[in-house]
Amino acid sequence: MSATPIVEAPPAANATTGSIEAGRPTRGVISLSLLAVGVVFGDIGTSPIYAFKACFDASMGVPLTRPNVFGVVSLIAWALTLTVSIKYVAFIMRADNHGEGGILALLALIRGGAGGGASRAVRVLIALGLFGAALLYGDGMITPAISVLSAIEGVGVATPHLHSLAVPLSVAILIALFAVQRYGTHRVGGVFGPIMVLWFLVIGGLGTAEILHAPAILAALSPTYAIGFFVAHGVHGMVILGAVVLAVTGAEALYADMGYFGRQPIRVAWFALVFPTLILNYAGQGALLLRDPAALENPFFRLTTHGLIVPLVVLATAATIIASQALISGAFALTNQAVQLGYCPRLEIRHTAPESEQIYVPSVNRALMIGCVVLVLAFRTSDALGAAYGIAVTGTMAITSILFVRIAHAEWHWPTAAAFGLGAAFLAIDLAFLAANALKIDHGGWVPILIAVVIWTLMTTWAWGRAILIGLRRAGAMPIEALFERLDREPVRRVPGTAVFLTSHPDGAPRILTRAIESMHVLQEQVVLVNVVNEERPDVPSAERVSITAGSHGFFRVTAHYGFLEQPNLPSVLRACRPAGIALVPAEAVYFVNGETLVMRRERNPLRRWRKALFAVMVRNARNAPDFFGLPPDQVIEFGQAVAI
Repeated sequence: MSATPIVEAPPAANATTGSIEAGRPTRGVISLSLLAVGVVFGDIGTSPIYAFKACFDASMGVPLTRPNVFGVVSLIAWALTLTVSIKYVAFIMRADNHGEGGILALLALIRGGAGGGASRAVRVLIALGLFGAALLYGDGMITPAISVLSAIEGVGVATPHLHSLAVPLSVAILIALFAVQRYGTHRVGGVFGPIMVLWFLVIGGLGTAEILHAPAILAALSPTYAIGFFVAHGVHGMVILGAVVLAVTGAEALYADMGYFGRQPIRVAWFALVFPTLILNYAGQGALLLRDPAALENPFFRLTTHGLIVPLVVLATAATIIASQALISGAFALTNQAVQLGYCPRLEIRHTAPESEQIYVPSVNRALMIGCVVLVLAFRTSDALGAAYGIAVTGTMAITSILFVRIAHAEWHWPTAAAFGLGAAFLAIDLAFLAANALKIDHGGWVPILIAVVIWTLMTTWAWGRAILIGLRRAGAMPIEALFERLDREPVRRVPGTAVFLTSHPDGAPRILTRAIESMHVLQEQVVLVNVVNEERPDVPSAERVSITAGSHGFFRVTAHYGFLEQPNLPSVLRACRPAGIALVPAEAVYFVNGETLVMRRERNPLRRWRKALFAVMVRNARNAPDFFGLPPDQVIEFGQAVAI
């Protein structure tokens, strides 16, 4: 486009982000740490309800003996130390994407570092990262199910004849939890932190009280007991890791939620409150079993007296609901990132309150609710669900370690020995956990794998089909100079107003523009070609949101930049363009969009044919462009077009 130099437009409004980074300077580290306790640590904080008991489940084949109790306490303590304190808190949280964490943020960092073209190794890493993200959806289904079910099982400890109510009560709570998602939790979010602080103080206090009866259990904090456990049990000792990993579920949440609170508040909360109280509780459960082996039925709830079990069940239920809420909100955020990064079709994404950062994705909410209820009805006990749980967590942790090595070596320029040596140490722990959980595949471990495979297939199919469509659109675009020559050669009647055309081509004139001219034989006096660019970063500074190139014949090219946590809004972009030279009123503009119908070419390869059919189904069910980009329906003109793929 023959043009004046690119003009940077003033900031555009309505760009919604998921980070409160801007708020950090006005909040103290302590207050942010308290908020982080309520959001970040719910999953790992409720693990003591079921993790220790699972280690002595009959399927583990580990008898309840004094050396084994010491060994299990030691294994859990060092799993928390090595996996959470060292791997995630000390190292992984350093791999942020402009302050954001999580596996998709890490993946975007790798994609951005690859530049214009991705090598085969990078493509493999991207595929791995997507599978790790897919595993998180399995985690998002299993965590609410096992957390709520394990808390409600405490009712059976207080009143054994009510044990049969655990499943229906859990189902009712889960349905209610998902039903309120549409209203958002911003009104009650402020109480999450205090409730979880109380939870950690209570479980730490219960553990401490029991340790006073058997202080010898504190010797189990030495790694020699963990090593001794493996020496005594040999290869069979690895099986126990399938249950020990339940104690570190939620470690990925520390990384994923980093963008909300920052590294320092999460680290303060972990080391000052969460880590010590977890250690005290697990040690307390070990001390209880040394004193009363019959408490193995439910060692967590047996830590308290019979009269206080009901209040503890109520508190545990509140804590597990909070933990579940964090996983559900995380699934919504993960979906939003996937949409913006091009791995998921456009979905309906609502903000639960004006100016709220919290989002609600109805389709994901329904899928998670159905999945959770089915899991509770199918497995019926937290012990049985524990077998299905670990593989999703350990798979994601292993993939995160691999991606971290890439970042440390390629982006931070660490020496090869340092990057790969540290990565190998992390991966050795992750793979040990993964191998132990692989033994449980036929006992329910196949569930998260199946969920991940289905979601990974959908994500990669969408990215593949979308790349084909963008290529076809760009191939059908006319060079802008050729269009200007055509307008000079074959004048078209110009009418007052502004026409806005969405285009994925950064330079050419989209096919919909030439079709509009051919069909209507008129063209508005002002034509704006808008190209939305999704950046490999969470948010784009408002000063960099919009750039404009002014051309001849009343044409303007507008490029709107959005991060993967932001929701595009084109009317706000156009409002920001007015001070930069485009005299338009968004409410009076006419928006032209493509209404594409996919036509399948004959394909001999059955796998490719099947993938095309799946992509076509996803396109039909995707949210339409006018809704996604916030266009007023009565100002949209849609041109149907058959696209052969």
